[in-house]
Amino acid sequence: MKGFWDTLHKPFFVLAPMADVTDAPFRRLIAKYSKWGGHDMGDWSKASLPAEVFRVGGPDVMWTEFVSADGLFLGGKDALLRDLSFTESERPIVAQFFTAHPDMMRRAAALALALGFDGVDINMGCPDRTIEKQGAGAALMKNPALARELVAAAKEGTEEKIPVSIKTRLGYNKIELETWLPSLLLTNPAAIIIHARTRKEMSKVPARWEYIKRAVEIRNAAKSDTFIVGNGDVMALSEARACVTETGADGVMLGKAIFGNPWLFDEGKGEVSREEKLRMAVEHTKLFEDFFKDTKNFAIMKKHYKVYVHGWDGAKELRGKLMEARSADEVAQTVEAFLKSSKATVL
Repeated sequence: MKGFWDTLHKPFFVLAPMADVTDAPFRRLIAKYSKWGGHDMGDWSKASLPAEVFRVGGPDVMWTEFVSADGLFLGGKDALLRDLSFTESERPIVAQFFTAHPDMMRRAAALALALGFDGVDINMGCPDRTIEKQGAGAALMKNPALARELVAAAKEGTEEKIPVSIKTRLGYNKIELETWLPSLLLTNPAAIIIHARTRKEMSKVPARWEYIKRAVEIRNAAKSDTFIVGNGDVMALSEARACVTETGADGVMLGKAIFGNPWLFDEGKGEVSREEKLRMAVEHTKLFEDFFKDTKNFAIMKKHYKVYVHGWDGAKELRGKLMEARSADEVAQTVEAFLKSSKATVL
């Protein structure tokens, strides 16, 4: 069952799920300033232009942060349900879950269907020790049989009304693509997103995109219609297109490049002024505070300030002040004071 995947123009470019980054407030901000929104592009922006030439709009697909399937049904459900909140402007949107228990995956997938998600994704690549100790995330690469059971359970939970995909890596301690990928293909997922490193490598080495090319070859040899999506170290759509050309992948997932740049997927935006970035930081902070209130630590926003406020004279000093802020109001006041004392320039 491919669902929305079959409607995507190839190559497609999607937004990675990242813990404490691609949360509901940030996704809404991305959707607001892309997807034909946020600024007047004129009628020309909706013309049928080849994707390899020009792109206007947001990511072709968004993912939630990963959510514990066990946590949804064994405790803390209300907080986790907040992580599964989304708006229509974010579609198509996929709910990502992690667990080592097929029954929990079945129930989580059924919940995603009931909530109206467009797809379900199973995390089989996260290297977090806490998650691995549960037998989930990257640990599933050491248990292919359980990994296949989880896919089957997710399909049962969705009643195959929405597609199931997998996000994983090249292997655990070494490259295991020749055995790991064929095992996953047996389950016929709609897509397999491959982070082009092993679990052991974490992010300590450059992404190995030559293995994404090999993954495409393995998929083709298996006569599978599962989409192969590459992931790792891609910082711009131009780089993503080059990766597709080199590997034959159906699409590319971008992650870290979205920091401080909600316009990442919109080539129609053009250059972004320093003032625009700073006002975006303020808006992002207000959305975060309003949405999470006292349920998430305000300090989570610091990782965004590092990128919103970077690369110009006075950035270090302003960034330091924002790092000390404890509320959206403080952030707004600090930014406004800076803008009054320093004329905004185009980056």
